Amino acid sequence: QLVESGGGLVQTGDSLRLSCVASGATIVNYSMGWFRRAPGKEREYVAVSTWNQWRNGDTYYADSVKGRFTISRDWAKNTVFLQMNNLKPEDTAIYYCAADYRGTSTIATQFDSWGQGTQVTVSS
Repeated sequence: QLVESGGGLVQTGDSLRLSCVASGATIVNYSMGWFRRAPGKEREYVAVSTWNQWRNGDTYYADSVKGRFTISRDWAKNTVFLQMNNLKPEDTAIYYCAADYRGTSTIATQFDSWGQGTQVTVSS
């Protein structure tokens, strides 16, 4: 089970940190990703931290968030974070955490466990 938190209403240029707590399984065995769905748009990938047996998998970012967002893991807390800086109105969306067992893909359909989402709204 994945539970996201940390969303909210902020202004342009502000920062937020989203958290995704996993239960029932350890994130050690999973590729973890953040995806988002904006109103009227398709779901898109934001950031992925891929699985690796040495816990040093790769990280990937959508071009639209590169340099502003950072995905990270706290292995001890079984939690994944998305640090979002310099937020823009176009970042407004519901953000979802997802897990892919021993995955290396950034494609949403490869992820088989999803959280309920947390709303992020950025006002101009």
